[in-house]
Amino acid sequence: MQTGTEAQAPGRILLVDDEPAILRTFRYCLEDQGYQVRTATCMDQVETLLHKQVFDLCFLDLRLGDEDGLQVLAYMRQRVPWMRVVIVTAHSAIDTAVDAIQAGAADYLVKPCTPEQLRQAASKQLLLRQQSSQLLLQSHSAKHPLESHSPVLMNVLETAKQVASTDANILILGESGTGKGELAQAIHRWSKRGNKSLVTINCPSLTTELMESELFGHNRGAFTGATESTFGRVSQADGGSLFLDEIGDFPLTLQPKLLRFIQDKEFERIGDPQTRRADVRILSATNLPLDEMVRQGRFREDLLYRLNVITLTLPPLRERREDILELADNFLARFVAEYSRPAQGFSEEAREALLRHAWPGNIRELRNVVERASIICPEEWVQPNHLGFSPQAGSSQPQIGDELSLQALERAHISAVMANSKSLDQAAKTLGIDASTLYRKRKQLSL
Repeated sequence: MQTGTEAQAPGRILLVDDEPAILRTFRYCLEDQGYQVRTATCMDQVETLLHKQVFDLCFLDLRLGDEDGLQVLAYMRQRVPWMRVVIVTAHSAIDTAVDAIQAGAADYLVKPCTPEQLRQAASKQLLLRQQSSQLLLQSHSAKHPLESHSPVLMNVLETAKQVASTDANILILGESGTGKGELAQAIHRWSKRGNKSLVTINCPSLTTELMESELFGHNRGAFTGATESTFGRVSQADGGSLFLDEIGDFPLTLQPKLLRFIQDKEFERIGDPQTRRADVRILSATNLPLDEMVRQGRFREDLLYRLNVITLTLPPLRERREDILELADNFLARFVAEYSRPAQGFSEEAREALLRHAWPGNIRELRNVVERASIICPEEWVQPNHLGFSPQAGSSQPQIGDELSLQALERAHISAVMANSKSLDQAAKTLGIDASTLYRKRKQLSL
């Protein structure tokens, strides 16, 4: 039986499975409870549905024919992080289900499951989704990562609000983890395009061959493996904004086509000679020195001029230390509620450790550190040992403006994390940065 809350706002559920019979059974069970249900059998259908609709909960089968359910999960976590995902798996794939939970799934069901088990799982997860939304309204709105007491960041945000109402292309600069993606989202919301789509492309994640198809789309049969036609992100963003994250990694050979689209708003899909138009505002971000890349011939100067009509630079977290404790408190409240953990706050020693730390991974690293602490802390107060800092990395208070001190501290911290990690990917995850950023840091710091 549904609660009053569910009756007022039926849960929106997405079912993903490559077996039509299972989809029909699950759909019947859930619609019988008053839930709004849509189904998908493959990644393409998932992308289409998530582009058009908002869902509260997804039941995802890890085995989708030739497709990897974990990759579908990763896409969902990036595209709609608020949607709760329950993995549906066979007894023989329990280990994979555990991997999925570690990757962000909320729970799992083992096939075959009864209608009652399915309904109970839906009711539980939708209640948690509702509670999470209420907590976000209470805590996250009180301190968003881009809210600040720092005069430097406050000036950046004021400028961003002023230029958001224009259609000028904006380039956001800053170290990895400083909130460039959040600022792009805010600019889109503040703009006259805010009621349209903000479509994101993560440039380092795509090869040159895939980038053109992802950006402009392709016709069926245009190349090996092109079994279906796709619209491309430019078409999806028509009337809204396109966010090119880590634009410094955009393939050099495709930069002329991107430049032409920015200048003329025209493009062609791969395998289709028809010229199409799209009204799109370009937002981009990078942690790379694009001016230096232009001098080295690795980035087109004319493209840079088109991208940086307005340039906004986000300060690293070490330059906005007045925000660290408030951000940490906010993250802790969120994760304690999400994981049902006992921690209520940070001890004085832990707060001092948070302030001493150099934060090379910036807000992303702070979030990861606090999430880990919220999970492993068995008591009311988070202690320094729950933060996972090495004594060397947090042993002295860096002086703002002392570049050598900060660099030495950053080098010591990254070195300590690498020494205690099984792989570079694990070290990057611990630091709250991506692998390419860690590679550049190692080269810069001679590690």
